Amino acid sequence: QVSLVESGGGLVQAGDSLRLSCAASGRTVSSSVVGWFRQAPGKEREFVAAIRWSLGSTNFADSVKGRFTISRDSAKNTVYLQMNSLKPEDTAVYYCAASRVYRIDYSYTRPNEYNYWGQGTQVTVSS
Repeated sequence: QVSLVESGGGLVQAGDSLRLSCAASGRTVSSSVVGWFRQAPGKEREFVAAIRWSLGSTNFADSVKGRFTISRDSAKNTVYLQMNSLKPEDTAVYYCAASRVYRIDYSYTRPNEYNYWGQGTQVTVSS
């Protein structure tokens, strides 16, 4: 079992930056993929970014490419989502998720490809 705890959300203005953290505890995530998703009111949960822990390879949604980065700190068992040039449309609850193992046939852009989820952190970007 893996426990994920997100932090770092808040209220910012358009153009500002935020860094979200996802701290993992319990079972190791070293063989996993850790992803970030977001869900705005009335909308489906959507993929934001993911990182394959062992290789550090990353993937981003087109809507955040060039603005967001994802990284991991193995010593702290933590994944970070650095969000720059925030826009009002980035407003959502952001969730961290982790897979149990890595599967080559998964894209890790779909919620059902992850096994563990955090409780979410609210990000609000005002115009």
